[in-house]
This record gives sequence, C-alpha cells and structure tokens, in this order.
Amino acid sequence: MSAPDHRAALAATRALPGIPVDAEGPVFREPWEAHAFAMAVTLHARGLFTWPEWAAVLADEISRAQAGGDADCGDTYYRNWLATLERLVAEKGVTTSANLARYRDAWDHAADRTPHGKPIELRPEDFAG
Repeated sequence: MSAPDHRAALAATRALPGIPVDAEGPVFREPWEAHAFAMAVTLHARGLFTWPEWAAVLADEISRAQAGGDADCGDTYYRNWLATLERLVAEKGVTTSANLARYRDAWDHAADRTPHGKPIELRPEDFAG
C-alpha cells in the first residue's frame, strides 16, 4: 500500500473504532476472519459472484443484523461477511443451507471436545446427530 493509501486506510478505521488496527492499518481480530476474507476473494476470482453482487448481499446481511440489534460498531463485521459467504454459496448452488448447517453443527461438536489452543479437527462422529 502506498503512503497516501496507508494514511487513508488508517483515517477510515478511526471513523469505526471497533475495527482493530496496527501500525500498518486494519487487521483481523481472529484467524477465521482472515480465512473468510480469503474465501470471498477466491470465490470472486473463480467467478462465483461479482463484487457488486457481493456488496449488495453484504449490505443486506448488515441491515438484517442491525434490525436484529447489532450495534454495528465494527466488531461483528466479519460475522456479516461469513453470513454473506454462506448465503451466496447456497444461492449459487455450491452447497445447500442444510449442508452448511450440518458442517456448522459438526464444527461446534468438534470445538466442544478440543482443548483450548489445540487445532479443531472434524471427525466422522462429529456429523452424527
């Protein structure tokens, strides 16, 4: 990022105090946020959706979250990003909402049995209801 772009990014993040920054600019709070960001960029590059489509669905997901009580301070932005990803892959037929729910439940089950600080691994038994 060039110096003017860097300054603009830092100025923009000051307007949203919930977005974490370091000396270089905005950063991800958690690794999963970076993964969600990378998945969106990759799926766009593969032609699954256009950026205008992405922006419209993300705006709708943010509006839904706000209607549900999200204060929209920046700390839930990537939850909306993830909801946008899930919605688009279901709408585009990459997977179904039911399959996404199945994996979400399996992930929760695997996370429950995984000690803090250890990698979460999905096993076949995690998919058993």
